[in-house]
Amino acid sequence: MGRTSSTYERELKELLQGDPETVDRYARALDPVDRPILRKVQRSPFLVIRAAGSLGFDLVALRSEFSFPIEVKASATDTIRFSAASGRASEQLEAHRASVERVGLIVLYAYRRVGHRGGDPWRLYAAPGTSRPGSLSLLRKWLPPMDRTREGNAVLRWDDGLPLVRFLERIFFLTERPSEAAA
Repeated sequence: MGRTSSTYERELKELLQGDPETVDRYARALDPVDRPILRKVQRSPFLVIRAAGSLGFDLVALRSEFSFPIEVKASATDTIRFSAASGRASEQLEAHRASVERVGLIVLYAYRRVGHRGGDPWRLYAAPGTSRPGSLSLLRKWLPPMDRTREGNAVLRWDDGLPLVRFLERIFFLTERPSEAAA
């Protein structure tokens, strides 16, 4: 039986919420050096709400310091082109950008490489837009932007994305107090 996109939404939701079983299973595929970074999410989890719907976000991740609307994509290929599917993905991207532009949030695109073995199968990107000064602005600089084709269509290239564990490492860098970082 194949996995559906909702399977990957649930996986990311459970990882960000610090679900012990999901984190342990996921950590086994990571380099041993990266496992403690992932496990920090168990002590400092996000509240994640599934918000799937037509032209809506798939997930919304909340913490006292950050809020991220997240769109989840999954593919066995190394590139997701937004020009496919009659342009629906491009319409969705523009709707996401417009909805968060007024409030200064970043829309994250999370790309799950289906069938990826050995290492972190998730990559994160910042959707086009601007953010207000502060931690979100710094985080936006750290996140790779979505790429564009010569024709101007958005594209996600898996190799260009920020691995989930690196994203979490940067979140913890921005939010931990020095005494917590040593723990």
